[in-house]
Amino acid sequence: MLNRRSFIHQLTGGAAALAGSSMLPPARVLGANDRVRFGLIGAGGRGTAIFKAALQAPNTQPIAVADVYSRPLDAVKRIVPAIQTYTDFRRLLDDKSIDAVLIATPQHQHARNFVPAIQAGKDVYQEKTMAFNPDHARRMRRALQGSNRVVQVGIQSVSGNAFERARELSTPDRLGTITAVHTHHYRNSPYGGWKRAIPTDCNLEHIAWKEFEGEATPHDFDPQRFMNWRFFWDYSGGNVFENMVHQVGFWYKVLGLKIPRRVTMAGYNYLSPEMEVPDTMNVCMDQPENLMFTWNSVFGNNYYGEDGNDLALGNKGTVIRVVDSVNYLPQSHHAAQKTQATSSVGGEANIVGSDENDTEAHMRNFFDCVRSRKEPNCPFELGYSSAIACQMAIASLRQGRTVKWDAEKEDIV
Repeated sequence: MLNRRSFIHQLTGGAAALAGSSMLPPARVLGANDRVRFGLIGAGGRGTAIFKAALQAPNTQPIAVADVYSRPLDAVKRIVPAIQTYTDFRRLLDDKSIDAVLIATPQHQHARNFVPAIQAGKDVYQEKTMAFNPDHARRMRRALQGSNRVVQVGIQSVSGNAFERARELSTPDRLGTITAVHTHHYRNSPYGGWKRAIPTDCNLEHIAWKEFEGEATPHDFDPQRFMNWRFFWDYSGGNVFENMVHQVGFWYKVLGLKIPRRVTMAGYNYLSPEMEVPDTMNVCMDQPENLMFTWNSVFGNNYYGEDGNDLALGNKGTVIRVVDSVNYLPQSHHAAQKTQATSSVGGEANIVGSDENDTEAHMRNFFDCVRSRKEPNCPFELGYSSAIACQMAIASLRQGRTVKWDAEKEDIV
């Protein structure tokens, strides 16, 4: 049985070798029709959404849920009364009957949950943004290497209706040489619709605060920091990590793009004074494929909407994606694409590509791959490259300069 100090040591380095070794516990071998038993780590708004999607997938069985807050545990128990609940996710991972785990904790916790889950022999559905910083990304990659675990990263648009159509249209004969990809995420809501009220039971009696903080800078318990963690740099990459990652992952897979050479980001907070992260921002990524990928987001206007208003621009034509509608416009024509923008306000904010059909398809693909051992639609490396691109944007903003990617060091410089 690990004590806390040993556990932390494993996460920070000692376990990296173990993760790829023969000391890993053997996984249960599943047949094509076997039931997959799963657990959930992180039962907030997004966690509950993917939990429900997992329940809709054929031949799955929920076994356990872990969260540092008793309120969401009680909510999941109302959905599945027989489910086992834990405040310590490591106890869930100790259950050898669990084949797979869904991880939907705040972003700063992802590596802390992912590495021990892989070490425990579990397949993982990992919500985006996959890794909080380059160190976390490296640790997650080391843990996965040699483990034979299936990992699906939660960029569900690559399992949606738009993806295959975009890939079909984004060919050299139609687009020619692509030199720019423009993407947008617009929402007319201060705080991005993320601001949550503080429940009466949001206190140390019902929350394992130190477990929530994990490796972040320690603070005295603060219900605002806990409920509205997306506001704070200690736990969040703001809308870059919430939504830019979806459009990056989508187009990176469609076009076969790699980690950017250079990234420059500007961002400011004009409408949301309680929030550290920006509410208005521009990101410019210089891609090694010799094209410029831009992403623009505001929380004070919904003209472009938040469901994907993207353009892949080549010298022969343009591919235009708006939600699940993907169209091709040759250079012999000229038109402006105007969309009816919509906004989501309050509660758990919607995200690009997050309609139920995409999420359910993405979850079915994960469980199918758990059985078949095939590569899922959003494998680890796509989650990795998308996460690094987003990390580079945040590093540029916070350091006030253009940043580069050092592939040899696997670090931002």
